[in-house]
Amino acid sequence: IIFVGNSTNSGTLRHITAELRDVGCSYVMQQEDNAGMAGAVEAAAAHLSDPFLVVSSNDVVEADAYRLVLEAADTGADVALLAARLDRHFPGGYLVTDERLAVTHIVEKPRPGEEPSDLVNVVVHYHREAACLLDALHRAQTDRDDRYEAAIELLIGEGADVRAVPYQGFWGAIKYPWDLFPIMEHLLGQHEQTYIASTARVSPRAILEGVVHVGENVRILENAVVRGPAYLGEGSVIGNNVLVRGGVHLGAHSVVGFGTEVKHSYIGRGCWFHTNYIGDSIIDDGCSFGSGAVTANLRFDEASIKATIEDEPVDTGTNKLGVIMGRGCRVGVNASLMPGVLVGPGAIVGSHVCLTADLAEGQKAMPSDAYRVETSDNPVPGPSSPTNDWTGQGGA
Repeated sequence: IIFVGNSTNSGTLRHITAELRDVGCSYVMQQEDNAGMAGAVEAAAAHLSDPFLVVSSNDVVEADAYRLVLEAADTGADVALLAARLDRHFPGGYLVTDERLAVTHIVEKPRPGEEPSDLVNVVVHYHREAACLLDALHRAQTDRDDRYEAAIELLIGEGADVRAVPYQGFWGAIKYPWDLFPIMEHLLGQHEQTYIASTARVSPRAILEGVVHVGENVRILENAVVRGPAYLGEGSVIGNNVLVRGGVHLGAHSVVGFGTEVKHSYIGRGCWFHTNYIGDSIIDDGCSFGSGAVTANLRFDEASIKATIEDEPVDTGTNKLGVIMGRGCRVGVNASLMPGVLVGPGAIVGSHVCLTADLAEGQKAMPSDAYRVETSDNPVPGPSSPTNDWTGQGGA
């Protein structure tokens, strides 16, 4: 297995390859000036042997998908492309085929209503000969980020046997951040029964319902309620009176402190919460929420929530969406984050701020003066005053 990464995920890949040492894997770095799938294949060129698979981490499929592609290869295909049938628009590549499912054309990102077929290109691709693909990549000409697809088009035009492989199993494609939710739900559903690590400490006064994975050295304190499916990463803490429900992934060494509710959310590693509401949210590693901060996840009109991607509104397809938050953010006490806001890595949301618009990486949303101080002409008597018997107006 060859992992191809870049400067933003090299640490993660180093960790993965160390964990999979027995499998036999390595990683290479892709050059920033040679992006896309074409650049990834070229970065791994020295390590490729015939035949090989090209797999994207943005396409999550079941093991059966690989079996189907390899079966197509066994029948003599030079290239085999996994394809999912969809009855709705998808912002990706489409395959045009003949009656034998031989691919005749690849159409990248057609507009809604202009889809050439119902077969969407899923990046689990078989290639019989690395040299053929690398040569086609070298010759492919395009002014878009589709040189890999253009190379396959070249091979098709030169007579290569390129076939679509229909697939009906689970497919989770990550095009937008909220696409992580169905993948999280699918992976949580793979656990058939509750697992509690031997080093975990669960209070007898805590409640675990449904299927819950409790990792090594997890602590679940008194009166906490965890309703599965849920995954609690190693070293995480579920504090007193906490409610976890609706399908939750909690990363390693995260702390969900007293009185917090986490509902249907993906939480990264090393996050901290205390008397918060976190609903339908995606929060990356190392974020912290001050007491009383909440993520709103439902509009008053219950309409589908739109997010802003590259200055354009994008319908998320759901009426339940909280915050999408990058790594290392800080949220002050009693802050409110409105549905669907995007908060970039390292951003800060100040105390009492009601965040209604996105924050870019490193930006701060700080509160303005919300009150003024004045001198009263008629000071209220203190408790030591003989005129205050605490029984009249304003008394206790």
